[in-house]
Amino acid sequence: MAYKYKFEKILTIKEREKEEVSTTYNQSVKRFEEAAEKLYEVLKKKEDLEQFQLEKLTTGLSVREIRHHQRFVGNLEKTIEHNQKMVVNARNTMSFYQEKLVEKNLEVKKYIKIKEKDFTKFIELEKALEAKQMDDISLQVYMQPGKLGG
Repeated sequence: MAYKYKFEKILTIKEREKEEVSTTYNQSVKRFEEAAEKLYEVLKKKEDLEQFQLEKLTTGLSVREIRHHQRFVGNLEKTIEHNQKMVVNARNTMSFYQEKLVEKNLEVKKYIKIKEKDFTKFIELEKALEAKQMDDISLQVYMQPGKLGG
């Protein structure tokens, strides 16, 4: 008799759900990395600009150039603030899907564990049935000794 797991369809559905959440989680990780990279680039640009300003201040800067740099730094700070919010949102989304993925992994593991126990029980029943059949055959052979040519 072939083994048939009674929750196979549910296990298949749970595995599919896990794969979908895994894909979504991986996408959220990618979005987080992209947002973090943009933030890093803007922070680096601001740092470079401030370093450039310091160097220029030692050699002399006009008031117009100072104002221009201040406006540019102000715009960079707004961009930094925006990118920081994007990073926080991306991190929150990533954490949410990470929790979902952990939940789905646990669900799948539960059904796999149930399947393993069920299969073990199936094997034990098969062995018991086989042993009973062997006993029945032995008993029949014993009861009919003339059929073996004895």
